[in-house]
Amino acid sequence: MAQVPQTFFDALAVRTWCGLALESLGRAREEIDAINVYPVADGDTGTNLYLTVESAVAAVEAVFTAYDVGKPTLADAARAMAHGALIGARGNSGTILAQLLRGMAQVLADGETAHTDGCGLRLALRQAADAARQAVAHPVEGTVLTVASAAADAAGGATGDDCGAVARAAYEGARAALAATPGQLAVLERAGVVDAGGRGLVAVLGALVETFTGEAVPAVSGAHARVETRVGTGAEECAEALDAGGPAFEVIYLLEAEDAAVARLRERLDGLGDSLVIVGGDGLWNVHVHVDDAGAAVEAGVEAGRPYRIRITHFGAGDAHTTGERSPRERVQRAVVAVVPGEGLAGLYTEAGATTVLARPGEPPASGELVQAVRRAHAREVVLLPNDAELRHTAAAAAEQARAEGIRVALIPTRSAVQGIAALAVHEPERRFDEDVVSMTSAAGATRYAEVAVAERQSWTMAGICQAGDVLGLVDGDVAVIGSDVTATAEAVLDRMLAAGGELVTLVLGDDAPETIAEHLEARVRESYLAVDTVVYRGGRQGALLLIGVE
Repeated sequence: MAQVPQTFFDALAVRTWCGLALESLGRAREEIDAINVYPVADGDTGTNLYLTVESAVAAVEAVFTAYDVGKPTLADAARAMAHGALIGARGNSGTILAQLLRGMAQVLADGETAHTDGCGLRLALRQAADAARQAVAHPVEGTVLTVASAAADAAGGATGDDCGAVARAAYEGARAALAATPGQLAVLERAGVVDAGGRGLVAVLGALVETFTGEAVPAVSGAHARVETRVGTGAEECAEALDAGGPAFEVIYLLEAEDAAVARLRERLDGLGDSLVIVGGDGLWNVHVHVDDAGAAVEAGVEAGRPYRIRITHFGAGDAHTTGERSPRERVQRAVVAVVPGEGLAGLYTEAGATTVLARPGEPPASGELVQAVRRAHAREVVLLPNDAELRHTAAAAAEQARAEGIRVALIPTRSAVQGIAALAVHEPERRFDEDVVSMTSAAGATRYAEVAVAERQSWTMAGICQAGDVLGLVDGDVAVIGSDVTATAEAVLDRMLAAGGELVTLVLGDDAPETIAEHLEARVRESYLAVDTVVYRGGRQGALLLIGVE
């Protein structure tokens, strides 16, 4: 369907551009993966770029959904795009793309104007290229950085205030620079390909042209015409790189830290490995580095601040590894993949044998992230636990994609992590798949769930009007109790749940829960409810102060 051209760069243009960029990368993903030979030929640049933009799309859509009347400002949409890309950035090229989008957002969100023109777009593209180059510890020409700089240079030479003309100039400049990358990097010349990250950026800029003109740009080939094409030789190039003594691991994590601590982290990681890229700001960063000592890279992050969503990829194994994940050679018959809201629960689920996806408050995983987790489980059969009612459609989309790849996936519609705990407790991999799924589904369905949280704003609830700062007790997703004291509210919720009977109470404590709440609730159960056991877990920074499950 033809796109309606956007004359100015406004919030709608941001939304349209992100959507078109995702479609473009979706079409080019396999080709970009195939030509990925630098800095490491791990064959995932296209996928990483796609997942990065998918996260940006989700963040922008969330901003538009939040507006019942009217639409968000350009600043709202641009900041959402940049934040979504930052938290979802994957791999070297995805991390750089996130910084490119952040650089653009710094210009687009400067002020609260409804839109900007071609002059603003030129400035945004220049800031994007400069910000990305500054984020890379040792910039190399012939990469996505070169392509981004060429795009900004070409945009700067465009005349007039028309966004379409500026976008087209940037695209043409990027395309010319991409074609020249094999002459700047010998590894590209040998493989007969252009730079994969640069190829992805050209696709993103092509989507920008279509946003402002309504016209799709011609497809760009990743093959380099001056030598014999050898697209798809990534494995051979990877072997050469490993034999040459390159770092064995890619380490990526999000980091909450102050600017000064990040500056020290850059120096520390630069001494540990290469391909160092740290992007972000305002207290939240995405860290990417290639190292031989993955543990030291993570420890450096701990010293700087609070790292989370840690991903460690062994280049020789061909896939990502975090706690609870397997290498391709350890393919198993059945696995469980679960979304969890906190690091403590991630550890608990991992100990039980599950592959976990960490969902930070306000940052739900995209379907692509769940598909990646299913792949990392390396199993023929996978049980998927979303553990959140709002992730139902996302999980269903991920399950469908995994099935299309030949993996047998069963989605159990768990609505809380405590339901997932109950399901995992009865999981038996030796059982027939259907029987195991039925047993896990029954256990989850027999578990009532609740949470205690603090209201962020005034709103209407099933229990009446709450004010910002009130303590809310939600049972099965609906507000049932409004109080002023966390422990008293939790006790009221627990009494309401146990009034219908129960044999086991599960308490999952968040970092901000009162220190004595678990002891108080355990005593309440012991004194008031015969033959009911209580188990307590530490959930970490899970959003809610307390999760409660009653079986």
